[in-house]
Amino acid sequence: MKATEVPTIAGAYLFEPTPYADERGFFCRTFDADLVRSVGLDPDAFIQDSVSRSVRGVLRGLHLRAGAGEAKLVRCSYGKIFDVVVDLRPDSPTHRNRAFFELSGETQATLYIPAGCAHGFQALTDIADTSYRIDRAHDPAEDVTIAFDDPELAIPWPLPVASMSRRDREAPSLAEVLKHQEG
Repeated sequence: MKATEVPTIAGAYLFEPTPYADERGFFCRTFDADLVRSVGLDPDAFIQDSVSRSVRGVLRGLHLRAGAGEAKLVRCSYGKIFDVVVDLRPDSPTHRNRAFFELSGETQATLYIPAGCAHGFQALTDIADTSYRIDRAHDPAEDVTIAFDDPELAIPWPLPVASMSRRDREAPSLAEVLKHQEG
């Protein structure tokens, strides 16, 4: 397993396992505390694991947490997703940068997203299971959603949106979210 720093999002990492394949399929490690620690992250900080199942074209996001934020490890355990990270940390050297990834059950790569970054994804396969490992207990009062189609972000979603939550569909623009957070 190796860790690669994401150049466009300060503090983000892509963890890529080394699958061992044979006639039965494959086996790989998807989390390694020592490797996580080697890039300066605390593996014991992650306190909650969750999974979502989406069908082709479903879009989830863009989400982030207010207050102290929320760091997370994201992996597509089955299927394939188009994953998006937007750096919204005002003091970050990569502030407002975007990064796009294709995560899949084939590679089992895990993306570390620092607190203060917005995250979203779109399912590219008939079924896509996405696993999250989060460093803070969820508090719905801190949920922030940004419009997936905000022209300022110009995210190149690869498929037409088949479905999304009402919250995501009615999300405000990035400018509105930032204005609200400053005020």
